[in-house]
Amino acid sequence: MKTNITVSTVAAVIISVCCALNACAADFSADIVNTAGGRTTQGKIYMAGNKIRMETAEGVTITRMDKKVVWILMPGERMYMEQAFDQSKAPQTSESVTGEVERKKVGQETIEGKKADKYEIVYMADNKKETMYQWVLPEIKMPVKMVVPGKNGWSMEYKNLKMGKQPDSLFEVPAGYEKFAMQMPSMKNMFKKGFGQ
Repeated sequence: MKTNITVSTVAAVIISVCCALNACAADFSADIVNTAGGRTTQGKIYMAGNKIRMETAEGVTITRMDKKVVWILMPGERMYMEQAFDQSKAPQTSESVTGEVERKKVGQETIEGKKADKYEIVYMADNKKETMYQWVLPEIKMPVKMVVPGKNGWSMEYKNLKMGKQPDSLFEVPAGYEKFAMQMPSMKNMFKKGFGQ
């Protein structure tokens, strides 16, 4: 069975979930635009406390930190995969960046019709200092745009941000979906087939 889960999907989800976890605990929905490696992907993010739903052209991912689980939905097959989520490794729910060593405000810009404080952040990654720019809405301490400049840089931006309660059904596996389990053949069976025993 062919699935639509790709490396770019996983990368987008990781970036977006980390950004969402680094946001405030407020409920919201937004369009999300990720750019990395010269490629731009767009999707939708919904957040309700410790629940996150990411929708992209390649699939839907629901992160349930309260259940310590991630569900990857495959709508075409009406199936889903389940993966463990280690809540102890989740970033803190603030605008701080993992490995941050320095932060300074460098101005204020209008993002999505709202005044956002622009920060230059220095953080450690692979034992090297890296620079990131972050635009934060001061009233909710929520980053709405992040940019890492340079050859290997990336950017993430929320658009059409709407604050408010999100439907509980967005964060559940839809009715009628079956769990997809990837099973590897046992070593014993592989040897039997390989050696004609």
